[in-house]
Amino acid sequence: MFKEESDLTLIYGTRAVLEAIHGGKEFERIFIQHGLNNPLARELKTAIEDAGLQFQSVPSEKLNRLTRSNHQGVIAYLSTVTYYKTEDVLPGIFESGKTPLLLILDRITDTRNLGAIARSAECSGVNAIIIPSRGSALINSDAVKTSAGALHHLPVCREDNLKETIDYLKTCGVRIVACSEKADGMARDKDLTGPLAIIMGSEENGVSHEYIKRCDDSVKLPMVGSISSFNVSVATGMVLYEVMCQRRS
Repeated sequence: MFKEESDLTLIYGTRAVLEAIHGGKEFERIFIQHGLNNPLARELKTAIEDAGLQFQSVPSEKLNRLTRSNHQGVIAYLSTVTYYKTEDVLPGIFESGKTPLLLILDRITDTRNLGAIARSAECSGVNAIIIPSRGSALINSDAVKTSAGALHHLPVCREDNLKETIDYLKTCGVRIVACSEKADGMARDKDLTGPLAIIMGSEENGVSHEYIKRCDDSVKLPMVGSISSFNVSVATGMVLYEVMCQRRS
């Protein structure tokens, strides 16, 4: 069964989700009740794996909060955008003669922040946004609206393992730079003109240490107020503006 909920199309029922997978639909989230192991549920899990998707195992209480209908232990949200893989997008950027500029978002969980980031990214010449398959905001109609439609023009790559994605980018000659208030140097003092991927982290914790370790460099933005950091969408716009200015000069 299908219905509109929270600006996304919610699907419930094992057969409905299975048919959507076979139909090639894009998914934001798939939830399966803990311990569900009947033959149809096993078929669904196999189809999820074969399609390269993931699901979250959750208690029945969570599913019941999402819908009061007979969900049979399975609920999913369809995507409002088409997702890509970084290894499919990056070669085309190089082949077109462009200098890659990618944006990696680490645990950006606020939908409107993600939309605002996408808007700044599209206006600044970013070639693609990379997000994790878990721990990221839903890209729903609110995100698309906040992005002023940028999310329909800018490729969004959804990856299961950001560490492997970062390593892949480095092997392709893309420099990885984290934006962090703990960095030693200012963004304006760094060379940001070559093939580049910028990592922006959550407002609460910044960029994860496991990603910082893999970075080639880190940069920070000047601040003079008493608040500890900029809003992440504002900080993203600022660092992308610096990249754009360096590349245009």
